[in-house]
Amino acid sequence: MNAQQKTLAQKCLDAAEGDTMTFPQIISALTEGGFEGYAVDLRRSVAVYYLLTGSSVELPMHDVGGEVKEVFDAGALQSAVREAQQLVAGYTYKGFCAKAKAAGCAGYMVSFSGRRVVYFGRTAETHLEVFPSAA
Repeated sequence: MNAQQKTLAQKCLDAAEGDTMTFPQIISALTEGGFEGYAVDLRRSVAVYYLLTGSSVELPMHDVGGEVKEVFDAGALQSAVREAQQLVAGYTYKGFCAKAKAAGCAGYMVSFSGRRVVYFGRTAETHLEVFPSAA
């Protein structure tokens, strides 16, 4: 991974946390930069960005506090995802992460080529979201 790609990953993480780029914009930028996906660990507050070549960079992210709830509530998580997709008034990525943790989400993996996100709980329950079709 070169310095430009590391800078791009950091820029996209900062943009997510600062609510200055949408999820589709971040996916587009990372894909163009040679990334195939990323993973977020809400327990450790880190994001790992993966290149097609197999190399990766791990970046620290904000800590929204609190613990990941033991019980995985897919309905509550899906509600938080819908708020993000619709960019409801008051939406923030940090708020999304807090809601995800409260719903028992320990982290998630994003696959650009698979066009999906797999959210997982502490005991490996999962919830799958397929990227919305471009309108």
